[in-house]
Amino acid sequence: MAEPQTGRATSGEAAVRGLAFAATGYAVISFADAAVKFLLPEIGVAGAMLWRGVVGSLAVAAMARGRGLLPRRGTLVIARSALHCTVSVLWYYVWMSGLGLADSYAVAAAAPLLMTLLAIPMLGEKVGWRRWTSCAVGFCGVLFMLQPGGELWRWEAALLLVGVCGMAVSRIWTRTLASTDTPQTIAFWLMLTHVPFGLAVLPFPGLWPDADRPDLFPSAGLVALLVFFGVSNAVAHLLFARGFALANIAALAPLEYTPLLWGLALGFLIFGEVPAWTTLTGAAIVIGAGIYNLHRERVRRAEERSKRAAAP
Repeated sequence: MAEPQTGRATSGEAAVRGLAFAATGYAVISFADAAVKFLLPEIGVAGAMLWRGVVGSLAVAAMARGRGLLPRRGTLVIARSALHCTVSVLWYYVWMSGLGLADSYAVAAAAPLLMTLLAIPMLGEKVGWRRWTSCAVGFCGVLFMLQPGGELWRWEAALLLVGVCGMAVSRIWTRTLASTDTPQTIAFWLMLTHVPFGLAVLPFPGLWPDADRPDLFPSAGLVALLVFFGVSNAVAHLLFARGFALANIAALAPLEYTPLLWGLALGFLIFGEVPAWTTLTGAAIVIGAGIYNLHRERVRRAEERSKRAAAP
């Protein structure tokens, strides 16, 4: 996988901490996603965005104690936050339309492959024929999942692919920002940007549950779950930003696939979802291609280090 020029770990111990932060972040965000998928029939997309924004930004500000929240690269911080919010709207709508948690994570497994390709124009990376081939194989896996007549042959899956493209760009920007802005800054502005986006989609009935209007203040039990949803999102994005700043990006790449494992477990336990064999087979192809890309990236960087060491 391509590696942008971001903050690098200064020691093996720091890299291990970075991996632990990121792995924990993926676990936390998976539970948050399961919570919001459960809540969407009650609160709609607008409610999810507003609760995530208000609770999440307050949680980050409390943990940061109001310090270090001003961005150094304000334009990129806001652009990334806006893109991420757009992706969130798409994902929430797809989940509200009935797409399963593990099914959506299977499609999202294409994100690391997209990041490899997007790194060419965005970061000036060079991709050799082996990684081009593995990316092509990975996208064949996506097509296998989305084949006509299959479990994922539905227009919401195509909409989700658009969101996955946006997610790939957002992650590249996250890794770029990790070298200049604090995790608190990145997470705070992301959470806060959800509020205007939630207000913007509030007038659209197609993004509401099956009711005249979304119930933004449901029962006490659901409100507690909404608070958990907002706080866990804040914690997860703090962990992501911290992990990207400490660990080598190539080392972090395999963790991109762990949400699929969480999604399989949580989707079955909470929603009784069992993905089709075509979804699981396609996801395995995509993950295999992504891991091969990781291998080639490590080989390429080892060759570059050998050349630099041999240079007079």
